[in-house]
Amino acid sequence: MSRWSELRAGTVLFEDESCLVVDKPPGLSVMGERHDTDLVTIAADGGEELRWVNRIDKVTSGAVLLAKSKEAHGALTRQFQQRTVAKSYLAVCRPGGFPTAAMIDVPLMTAGSGRIRVAADREHIRFEEGRWFVRAEDEHARKNFPSRTECTSLFDDGDTVVLRADPVTGRKHQIRVHLAWVGHAIVGDPLFLRKTDPPQPRTYLHSFRVGFSSPAGAGVTVEAVPPAEFWAPVPTADAAELVDLARGR
Repeated sequence: MSRWSELRAGTVLFEDESCLVVDKPPGLSVMGERHDTDLVTIAADGGEELRWVNRIDKVTSGAVLLAKSKEAHGALTRQFQQRTVAKSYLAVCRPGGFPTAAMIDVPLMTAGSGRIRVAADREHIRFEEGRWFVRAEDEHARKNFPSRTECTSLFDDGDTVVLRADPVTGRKHQIRVHLAWVGHAIVGDPLFLRKTDPPQPRTYLHSFRVGFSSPAGAGVTVEAVPPAEFWAPVPTADAAELVDLARGR
């Protein structure tokens, strides 16, 4: 059995004639690396040509949508461009003390180093009436992109918070940068590790749900329930209860 056959058998959550959704483990890129940690290349080496639709970061686990044909890829990517796809992530962050529900409505830009950052100085990020934002006059002159993430707190013991993050826009590193810049960095995120942070086995960000219209003609909602190890930073939490809360129950 090829590596792709094994990976496929253990990770496919949904499949029809046009597309499939896989539960990607952390540490595996979706595409672009051209070696053995590249999901699309592994599939191609195993004899299956797939096209990525939602590309989550290498350090992020969870649901990834892949198209089986050029036509299906076009139909699915248009849904993302038109923002008709439902996307939810789970994030374990520190410190706690996060609002019950909040919108992070903060523009992002690419810095000279190539890193994604907020398009303003940190002291200009404001929080009022459940919304973080930056005034237009405080934005940097460099080209930036409006970026919005809706967040709901599922668990908060004052030290660690578990969030459901629903990105309204789909910018590169959006959830990771937004949460870090408002003071609640994702546990284990290599973009924002401090020297005093204890080492972590992974980044605790997981693509939990994706809802879309399949080119085959059906409305589809797929969930990737996080593995038990995802909850390691919050041992006092009830994982099943958090998943139910993330579902809106």
